[in-house]
Amino acid sequence: MKKVLLIDDEERMLELLTLYLSPYGYDCKKALGAKEGLEYIGQERFDIVLLDIMMPDIDGWQVCREIRDHSDVPIIMVTAREQKTDIVKGLKLGADDYITKPFDEEELIARMEALLRRMEPASHVEMDGLLWDRERFELSYRDQYIKLTPKEFSLIGLLMKHPGRVYSREHLIDLVWGMYSETEGRTVDSHVRNIREKTREAGFPIDDYFHTVWGVGYKWVKQ
Repeated sequence: MKKVLLIDDEERMLELLTLYLSPYGYDCKKALGAKEGLEYIGQERFDIVLLDIMMPDIDGWQVCREIRDHSDVPIIMVTAREQKTDIVKGLKLGADDYITKPFDEEELIARMEALLRRMEPASHVEMDGLLWDRERFELSYRDQYIKLTPKEFSLIGLLMKHPGRVYSREHLIDLVWGMYSETEGRTVDSHVRNIREKTREAGFPIDDYFHTVWGVGYKWVKQ
């Protein structure tokens, strides 16, 4: 059963969404307003978030920004606003999709299912001969095994699966070490340095792919 967080300042809309989604096997957690929604995000793991934009305490754009600071959970913005600038703003802040009220129940379900399929974790990622294999817990280059620690393996896998996306050190700590870890940014830098050295020794042109974004963090560039 997929767990969905519903964030809206209208209780009627929360009830309506729950009524729509429950028959399709979704376990709905209702958050009445942005502050409650952010509290739930910090306490539990969700498979997807349906987020209203126009809320009185904190708008949905700010909520989206705060969620993205520590989570990759899929976000669909649900709102009455349909101006192109609003859609673009939401997507730039990290939302994955956008649907306007009033919406068709079947369209909403279809969008959620399509997004969840896309977000399923890849078990294999291959780039220029470098193969990240989650099932075998192995990184190899042209059949040459590269020995990594578990955190190094998770870190390079995360970046390879999301080429072009910039991750801050704080975000990487949340995703790889855990939100409540006391790990510091220097630890991330140390792991990055080790990954680069090990893959370089194996002959992979790591510097063409694994880039430092100065003052921000790191990203993987797809050639």
